[in-house]
Amino acid sequence: MAPPKRIKLPEINCDLGEGCANDSEVFSLIDVASLACGGHTGSAESIDSSLQLAARFGVKVGAHPSYADKENFGRLSHSLSKEELEYQLDEQLSLFLHVCRKNGVSMDHIKFHGALYNDAAASASLADTLTSYLKKNYPATPVLVPPHSMMHLEVSKKKLPFRLEVFADRGYLKSYQLAPRSQQGALLTSLSEVATQVTQILEEGILTSLTGEKLPIQADTLCFHGDNPGIMEFLPQLRKRFWK
Repeated sequence: MAPPKRIKLPEINCDLGEGCANDSEVFSLIDVASLACGGHTGSAESIDSSLQLAARFGVKVGAHPSYADKENFGRLSHSLSKEELEYQLDEQLSLFLHVCRKNGVSMDHIKFHGALYNDAAASASLADTLTSYLKKNYPATPVLVPPHSMMHLEVSKKKLPFRLEVFADRGYLKSYQLAPRSQQGALLTSLSEVATQVTQILEEGILTSLTGEKLPIQADTLCFHGDNPGIMEFLPQLRKRFWK
């Protein structure tokens, strides 16, 4: 029997600059980093440190803005006016770009964080607000979006540059939404769990939902969470197995 046809390998990305102790090890294993820029966590100092690590390992960097909510690490939904949300995004992206300019680094992409990312995936109104903001302020900067989401629909309608992002270490619902972190199976932490999901994505082009549905999927970039307690167990092995 012929081996399964492998789709083009996506980049490995990781959300970093969030205070994890193993950032330097993770930077050596990835292609792209999304850096916290003051909304859920992060500061000029943490961005600067992350940019230095990125330069050392040849990693591209993007901004990772969120609801401005450090207390809940950006993982709690907020009902904000368009003006307030845009103000929060301006603050975070201005900080990120200021530090990038000091280091002579360009912004590779924008990726929304946590509840903002998930809310925009499900809400047509919020997805329209965010993509309109991007079209006005960052029309040439790719945005990372989940496949089959409202953000995917809106960036396509507005002809904005984007990359389809799939999470290697998160469980999915049959709707293509990420499973809530409170649900069993929402975070994959072991090598066997993550390897199974990555193998299906790369070699079969599918995701298996937590309820067993086989979901056709395409990924330009594959995300591993920097704060996943098992990342240094599974990421080095998967990088060696599939990307080297």
